[in-house]
Amino acid sequence: MTDQAPRPEGDIPGKPTAASRTTLSHIMTGSDTNLLGTVHGGVIMKLVDDAAGAVAGRHSGGPAVTASMDEMVFLEPVRVGDLVHVRAQVNWTGRSSMEVGVRVMAERWNESTPAQQVGSAYLVFAAVDADGKPRAVPPVVPETERDKRRYQEAQIRRTHRLARRRAIRELREKRVADGIED
Repeated sequence: MTDQAPRPEGDIPGKPTAASRTTLSHIMTGSDTNLLGTVHGGVIMKLVDDAAGAVAGRHSGGPAVTASMDEMVFLEPVRVGDLVHVRAQVNWTGRSSMEVGVRVMAERWNESTPAQQVGSAYLVFAAVDADGKPRAVPPVVPETERDKRRYQEAQIRRTHRLARRRAIRELREKRVADGIED
């Protein structure tokens, strides 16, 4: 597996992982709850998308749109009064796309216990120009061993996303060829 898609000589210089890493924090209130009285998963997903979008825009130096969200995992419920920290960083870059990894942490607003991980997600963003067309992004330069591991894992997820998309397309084409309508 290659470390990076080939880029034309003299293209955009790489940026270190830390250059766009960010944390957004938000205290959960009663308006964020679901019917069970815990924070609605959609509220957490919006915070995840917001943080990932900020990181993607920072890394790419302009607008970036959400292309997909993979593996949103909720590990623990979030409660009213929790202070939620959404940490995001670019894990991998292609020509115009970026995978952003997000970790969701929560801590009680009135306790001194450490924050615990309550969720995680991987999102793919596409950098776009003013006309909404894809534009090139700088390669991400992993700095730490953890960044390098995340980069390699992101390549595996990308391979799986592309294989899944291809398999579904082939199945649909076969059904059409067989005269089966959905």
